[in-house]
Amino acid sequence: MFDAAGIAIVLAAILVLYRAIVGPTIYDRILAANVIGTKTVVLLALIGFMYARPHFLDIALVYALINFIAALAFLKYVEAGRLDL
Repeated sequence: MFDAAGIAIVLAAILVLYRAIVGPTIYDRILAANVIGTKTVVLLALIGFMYARPHFLDIALVYALINFIAALAFLKYVEAGRLDL
């Protein structure tokens, strides 16, 4: 059951990768990269649950925070052309 969920998450990430490459605007590409990061977090949590390794959840949380901050920083850079105030 969990194997099928993992395979479905990976296939969904591959479909989103198409949007990241072909996306008509930069915002579509940023959103696709953020979705791939979110799917990675879910996959890490699923692997941690499957193999009874709770430290994978900590890694997934840190990766989610990094993904969120990177998306905000990249959007600010696209909008303003710089990252300072």
